[in-house]
Amino acid sequence: MNGPGIDYEAVFQALPGAVALLTPGLVYADANETFLSMSGRTREQVVGRYLFDVFPDNPQDPTSSGMHNLRASLERVVATGERDSMALQRYDVESPDRPGVWQERYWSPVNVPLLAPDGTVALLLHRVEEVTELMRARGAGAGDDRARVLESELYTRAKELQEVNDRLRRAHAREREVAIHLQKAMLPPPRPLGHHPAAVRYRPAIGALNVCGDWYDLVDLPGRTAVSVGDVVGHGLRAAGVMGLLRSALSAASRVAAGPAQALEVLDLYSRDVDGAESTSAVSVVIDWESRVLTYSSAGHPPPALCHPDGRVEFLDRATDPPLGARPEHEPRPQAETSFTDGAVLALYTDGLVERRREDIDTGLNRLADALARNRAAAPEALADILLTELTPPAGNTDDTALVLIHL
Repeated sequence: MNGPGIDYEAVFQALPGAVALLTPGLVYADANETFLSMSGRTREQVVGRYLFDVFPDNPQDPTSSGMHNLRASLERVVATGERDSMALQRYDVESPDRPGVWQERYWSPVNVPLLAPDGTVALLLHRVEEVTELMRARGAGAGDDRARVLESELYTRAKELQEVNDRLRRAHAREREVAIHLQKAMLPPPRPLGHHPAAVRYRPAIGALNVCGDWYDLVDLPGRTAVSVGDVVGHGLRAAGVMGLLRSALSAASRVAAGPAQALEVLDLYSRDVDGAESTSAVSVVIDWESRVLTYSSAGHPPPALCHPDGRVEFLDRATDPPLGARPEHEPRPQAETSFTDGAVLALYTDGLVERRREDIDTGLNRLADALARNRAAAPEALADILLTELTPPAGNTDDTALVLIHL
């Protein structure tokens, strides 16, 4: 028994609905008797096998999209940790008794994440309701005329909905591709900072059609370097466009402002005239190479991390203010300073690096501090790859990530 008098394995097998359990890698972990009966497969043919090896696309029908849509739904659930109810889908399923013979089936799936204690997706519960017979009833000659008319309309609407879903999927994929190219074009690799190695990374969210407005920037000034990162609220081409405007504005302001607080004040005023810029977060750090002082200011952004040569990690969180445009009236922004010694590492990043669903932000910050301290001797390029590898959840990030590392 798995609980107080309840055998949950027996309950799972006795469920009247067709239910299967999948790993995040889309391998069948289990399936109840109803699922096996509905799909015409034995347990040996299903459990332990990759879903799309058991149910591949029909190679004889290039327009078949049911399996493609199912894969997108399952990957979305793994990435977001949220359930996804799919529209009615048409699937071509190979007959288990007659290889090469494909049967037209209509299934309505719901995919639900089962979460591990750390908030990651441990399993996927895949429930399927079959309506194939209803869809075929229009041609069976049974029932009254009104029933056949209604069934025919249902069949037509299902086909139309499937076509709309396919068009939306293609449109979203095109928008994502264009947004990623636009974002990368506006986020070039950094120029050399004298003898101080630096590395930058931009990683889009995994398994999602949403490209966000994360950015980074490095500005060389006489004896100083201004470094910034920011995150626009929203997704897609619009967010990428707003990101480009704000990044350019902050880059220009950093060249003439007295310090990072004043640069963010200028950006705040500018953002009020940019549609879609409200609630953007940003942080700016000015490195004074001669005095060995970091001056910083934050507009609602996660704090930069300064890893000292002895492994102590200091979060620059003493000059934090609300995001851009959050106040009805303009007010001066705070600014703070901290010193550094040769061999320290400065990390600026967006929230995709440290935030996870259903987890306190301090847990992510502690994870970042630990990874920085353990790997601080690595060169920035290697360290950037290490941090992304160690801090990215197994199912991938659900938010975009920008990262800047500078060896001080």
